[in-house]
Amino acid sequence: MHDIVIRGGDVVDGTGAAPRRADVAIDGDRVTTVGTVAERGRRELDAAGRVVTPGFVDIHTHLDAQLFWDSTASPSSRHGVTTVVLGNCGVTFAPVRADAHRYLAEMMESVEDLPADTIMDGLGWSWESYGEYLRALGGLSLGVNVGGMIGHCALRYYVMGERSLEETPASDEDIATMAAVVGEAVAAGALGFSTSRSFLHTVPDGRPVPGTFAGTPELAAIADALARQGRGTIEVVPRIGERDGPTRANSVAELAWMEQVSRDSGRPLTFAIMQSDRRPDLWSWVMDEVAAARARGADLRPQTAARGSGILYGLAGRTPYDTLPSWAELMARPWPRRLAALGDDGLRARLVAEAAAPTNLSGPLAPKDPAKLYLLPPGPAGYDVRPENSLAAEAARRGVSPAEAFLAYTADTAGLGLLYYPVLNQNLDAVAAMLANPDVVVGVGDAGAHVALTMDAGQPTYLLRHWVRDTGRIDLATAVRKLTSEGAELFGLADRGRLAPGAFADVNVLDLERLDLQTPRMVADFPLGAPRYDQPASGYDYTLVNGRVLVDHDTITEDRAGRVVTAL
Repeated sequence: MHDIVIRGGDVVDGTGAAPRRADVAIDGDRVTTVGTVAERGRRELDAAGRVVTPGFVDIHTHLDAQLFWDSTASPSSRHGVTTVVLGNCGVTFAPVRADAHRYLAEMMESVEDLPADTIMDGLGWSWESYGEYLRALGGLSLGVNVGGMIGHCALRYYVMGERSLEETPASDEDIATMAAVVGEAVAAGALGFSTSRSFLHTVPDGRPVPGTFAGTPELAAIADALARQGRGTIEVVPRIGERDGPTRANSVAELAWMEQVSRDSGRPLTFAIMQSDRRPDLWSWVMDEVAAARARGADLRPQTAARGSGILYGLAGRTPYDTLPSWAELMARPWPRRLAALGDDGLRARLVAEAAAPTNLSGPLAPKDPAKLYLLPPGPAGYDVRPENSLAAEAARRGVSPAEAFLAYTADTAGLGLLYYPVLNQNLDAVAAMLANPDVVVGVGDAGAHVALTMDAGQPTYLLRHWVRDTGRIDLATAVRKLTSEGAELFGLADRGRLAPGAFADVNVLDLERLDLQTPRMVADFPLGAPRYDQPASGYDYTLVNGRVLVDHDTITEDRAGRVVTAL
């Protein structure tokens, strides 16, 4: 007998091959047969009418802290994710000296919006090196597989201290030490190295994070350390489109150094690129430049999200008007009292009047354009960005101001209705074009980051529901390949991301017709009661991690078979 047999499903094996009717036999943590299985299983899973896929690989997360108190990486695991990659954007918790724990926690809060006090309370900080951090992760009862990159911010601060934030280049000695530390991390199991070049990423005092001003010699030396190990991926938050002029000088320079470093080291380099209404043609120019660089021998892999990456506004978290006095007073109250306060006609009148008054606020603090805020009511999360679903359209239908429409919508939905404000990837036609590009990998879901402001960890479910089932713009085999083998191959994760004999038994059995994701809801289950958005999913009959059932009909079980994964 086999341990588990998954019977009669449509197997989409992650290679890009078309679905085929087959059984899947599992023994221990491995797939042993994909085809006709005559033998019985100690446990039989009926997959008739279901799609059977490899477990999804999420290559861009910030679950570096959350896993220490939530080993299932929720809600990612409820969306079919069985393997996560940590350490993105250069921000990690190792290497670290004992006197820098708080500094790294505050840097993570500044860049990724995870409260520093929550981090300090939730982490044991039993490590100094990145290898020791991975061993600490491996000592947990993990629900999912976990791999991680060593981050430039922590690395540079570990080697250079306060000098790491200066614009002056690192010394030869600094560079040699950083390269050696990276080499040791990869030898200990790190999947690679990540860095942030974006001026938007800052430490709490407003200075750009360590590594922002690193020169090409420093980055090349670190890439060479990966090359000497013969493995490791480079991940970059690039300076593409930032402080650029009509000649795109900064973007040209960013692509040039990334191409050079990848070609010289022979290592793959992945970087985030999203469409933006502020620079609507930049993404397509980047696609063309990447194709040319790849033709010259660089292994560049742009990374984008499956939909708009957006901020969520609602009474449980933040509103578009929080900088205004009466709104700030409302949001300072505990959640139940906020909702009750909407019954106070005098308060509502003040809220509406303040939102309608002229304001000198600009930039990220300014009240948002109601034509670009979209209704996300309780229930299935449509992420509908049609003009008729905007707050402006809702205000016109009600014959009131946008702020008054928001308050009425909030009251009508018992405070559970949200507004969705896509900051990047606003144009879904551009997103579809990027997803169809074979050079592009799916990522940037940011699971574990911006926890009380965004919730994009459910993008595997959205990709399959929207792009495959509802619009048909991406075929099922391509979508599954993008969610599985492409990410696994990019990070050198052998025997993951495919369903084949000998592969690890990370498997999803899903009901494509029932597949859906719900509007995010605010919960307070982080250390010290910190709030975060969660997002339930439906349609996942089973999710297996290393041959054990982690999700059974949309519910997380008690099985914990995850492990730290490496490219060794």
